[in-house]
Order: sequence, then structure tokens, then C-alpha cells
Amino acid sequence: MTEYGYFLSCEEFTPGELLDQARRAEEAGFTRLAISDHYHPWNEAQGSSPFVWSMIGALSQATALPVTTLVTCPTVRLHPAVTAQAAATSSVLLGGRFVLGVGTGEALNEHIHGDHWPPFDERAAMLEEAVAVMRDLFAGRLVNHHGRHYTVDNARLYTPPAGPLPVYVSGFGPNAAELAGRIGDGFVTMTPDTDLVRAFHRSGGQGKPVIGGLKVCWNADREKAIDTVHRLWPTELLPGELAQILPTPAHFEQASELVTREMVAGSVTCGNDPDQHIQTARAYSEAGFDEVYIGQIGADQEAFFDAYRQDVLPALLG
Repeated sequence: MTEYGYFLSCEEFTPGELLDQARRAEEAGFTRLAISDHYHPWNEAQGSSPFVWSMIGALSQATALPVTTLVTCPTVRLHPAVTAQAAATSSVLLGGRFVLGVGTGEALNEHIHGDHWPPFDERAAMLEEAVAVMRDLFAGRLVNHHGRHYTVDNARLYTPPAGPLPVYVSGFGPNAAELAGRIGDGFVTMTPDTDLVRAFHRSGGQGKPVIGGLKVCWNADREKAIDTVHRLWPTELLPGELAQILPTPAHFEQASELVTREMVAGSVTCGNDPDQHIQTARAYSEAGFDEVYIGQIGADQEAFFDAYRQDVLPALLG
């Protein structure tokens, strides 16, 4: 049966707000948490971006729910050996209830050291090497690695993970789905795309979890909800590779001028009709997803959690 978790958006909310949402999610009946890993928000309107590893430490003390990063880029901004240490400590703090979701990243977050932002094929090769390095470190042994992209010299995690630490790989196209099948313990993708799920399964992912995520805006006034999404998250509707290659929030704001209010109204679940929210989430279950993480856009969190506790989650789990 599909599990439904809550998605914590570091780009939109402060650390205190995220912790409050995590507690509310557990009370509402969500069984898992996912959290984004960003250095910058997508635009100025979102206006936040706490350090994900600090947040996970706080979450371990605020809730008993498992936590997954959706997703971390372990290749540029942080070296994979450092990411491995952060992930291992998170696993210990969460008693083994931690999953490291990884991806090839976005220039928005990874350009901050002034490094060259490579094309997808190179980023995919970097991710594959990074995952191999991290798995060696997770085993608790001394690691020396001299690869194409990374060097690790006499590194060992003296606080290794609390048991197996799954690595789920994110992807939005067939090549990324194939990579996830080869090197990942699970597959992360944001749309209920059965073709991508099949590509993942064909490449070695059969029997491994498939994870999805979506954003909604629960509000008694649907028009207000549409306005909220259009102001905060027009970036969700940007096409192609723009999300991977634009380097600053200002660039995303410029590109988002192409996203109309009508596009938001036709693509994002807005308003307070439980059936629409149920239908949106159920599409992932019908596409073969094992976990679905739902995030509420905007400030009306209390109404969202009340509605999902009373109407939406019981229908999805019934």
C-alpha cells in the first residue's frame, strides 16, 4: 500500500515553521517526512533556505517519523565524503529512519563556489561516483579513492549509519531513471509518469521503492489559492531543463513571467474540495508509487492538516 508523507519545503518556510509542520503532519496521520535541500529559494517571494542537515537534527528530536531528503546533491556544493558524514549522523539521530535522496542538482544551489556547471551526462557520472564513495564510507571502513571526479584520502566514518542507509536517486527523464535503476535503492520523481517507472524497473529497479512528491494549496477560496501558488511557486511549471541550469532566484523570476495564472489553475490542485486532493494523490498510487510526499503551499497550514486528517488521508488509506 502507498504511504503518504508530508513534504517540508525549506525554500518557503523558516526552521521554526518547518518543525511545527513536522509535528502537525505526524498528528494528522502522515507516516513519513521529506525535506528539500537548497542553498537558495527559487525566488524572492519564497524567501527562506535553512541548512538541511541542521533541520534534520532538529527533526530527529521533534518527531518520530522517518525522514528522506528530496533531494540532496552530493557532487558540487558538498563533497560526497562530507555528505556521507552528514547522512550517517542523520541516520544515527533518527534511529535508522533516514533515507538519503540524491540527484544531479541545480545550478541555483551548486554554483556558489564558482565551479563550472557541467552538462547532464557529466553530472550523472559525478553522481554515480559520489554514490559509490558514500556507500564505501557508510560501511565504516577506511576509504582511499582516486577517481575521475573525487579524491578521498584515508577517510573513515567513526559514527557510521545506524544500519543500512538507503540511497534513492532522483530523475525526470529516461536516462536518469536508468541511472536510478542501476545505482539506487529507490527512485524519486515528481510526476506519476508510468513510462519513467517502467524505465527504472527495466534498469535494475524492479522491487525497489518509487517515490513521488507534489505541492497543493488548500484554501477555502480557490481563487486565493491560485494566486498564492502563482506568487510563490510558478517555478513548478517551468519547462525543460530550466530548473537545472538557471543560476539565481532573479533568473527564475524572469523565466516565471512566462507562467500564467491560468497555467497554475490548470496544473496545481487548489481549493478545499477533498475529492480533488484525493484524486491528485491517488494518481501516484495508480502509477505504482510506494511513497508520496504532499506539501502545502502558503500559510494556511492548520486548515490543510485538519482537512487531510479528517477527509483526505482516510480516503487514500481506506
